[in-house]
Amino acid sequence: MTEPHLGLPLSGVRVADFTRVLTGPYCTMLLGDLGADVIKVEPPQGDDTRAWGPPYQRAGEARESTYFLSVNRNKRSILLDLKQPEDMQAARRLIASADILVENFRPNTFDKLGLGWETLHAQHPRLIYASISGFGLSGPYRDRAGYDVIAQGMGGLMSYNGEQNAPPVRVGVAVADVFAGALITQGILAALYQREKTGLGQRIDVNLLEGVISLGTSQVSRYLSGGQIPVPQGNDHPSIVPYGTFECGDGLINLAVGNDSLWRKFCEALGFTTLGANPLYATNEGRVHHRAGLNAEMYPALRQYTRAEVTERLEAAGVPCGPVYNMQEVFADPHVQERGVAVSVPHATLGETTVTTPPWLFDDQRPPVRRAPPAAGQHTAEILAELERQKV
Repeated sequence: MTEPHLGLPLSGVRVADFTRVLTGPYCTMLLGDLGADVIKVEPPQGDDTRAWGPPYQRAGEARESTYFLSVNRNKRSILLDLKQPEDMQAARRLIASADILVENFRPNTFDKLGLGWETLHAQHPRLIYASISGFGLSGPYRDRAGYDVIAQGMGGLMSYNGEQNAPPVRVGVAVADVFAGALITQGILAALYQREKTGLGQRIDVNLLEGVISLGTSQVSRYLSGGQIPVPQGNDHPSIVPYGTFECGDGLINLAVGNDSLWRKFCEALGFTTLGANPLYATNEGRVHHRAGLNAEMYPALRQYTRAEVTERLEAAGVPCGPVYNMQEVFADPHVQERGVAVSVPHATLGETTVTTPPWLFDDQRPPVRRAPPAAGQHTAEILAELERQKV
């Protein structure tokens, strides 16, 4: 039986989660983090990502892909074969009990199963129906399969990501998937608020392609408003200097000298007297125009300091900066540790697993990881029994 979680914003909200892989599971994980009872419906073989490895976390004969573990905390799992009448009946009862349905199949897939928006809205007018796809529910590409790398390419992101004068590069995390998952979560929360006023659910349509385009913000505006086609600039910022990644004597650091006042503080803190006095660099516009000359002077000067020395001096001066960490360094950082960004939780087959924690605090309290990512079908009997008792 699910706990009430009365202190969380979505306590009492049930989510019928018909998603797989990354975008949809990321969305439903966030809803679960906020207190919703998320019931993850998996096919008999389990979510595709359970087999996406290595790497796996292992415990004896048990194993689970780290990919699956990354986006499935705070959920329950039920295995259903929607081609079987008995399982389809269970799916319909689950939907009838739910406030929200989330699916990320190709458009028309759920319509063919008799679970399309028009059908379910007529039966359950309060149901919020959230659809995530590669290209949206209309348009010439609506039937295409959508994957992160395809959206990054077709949304223009790869065209301005990477090093100067080098081929386009995919962002190293599935940002199209994750951002679309965050966008559909926002839409669902807005629809819940609207339902409080109207009593009616809505259909929400979010897709990876448009998510990537909207993610482009200033790069998109450079083209739409200025006619410039953005190109890769490595870690440099096209409109702010110095802003990006720089080499110290023992490692890399990111600097964000976002205005002329910070530039003066930067030069003073590091003793860059000549740079600070050069009129060519006095304004950000000048620094952008003379980026190459500035870097030629600044690079060797920065290498005289260790990363810790630069960080200490610039933090004292109020200049934004930070080291470039690998993942081991991220979770060894005392700030990350004190904030409790990762937590170990009991797991049904692995014994214990470590996951990140929900990314918000409410009244200084972080929502707990109430459930580890579930084993495949871990809660099937439990959920079916609940639906039977509820006589949905």
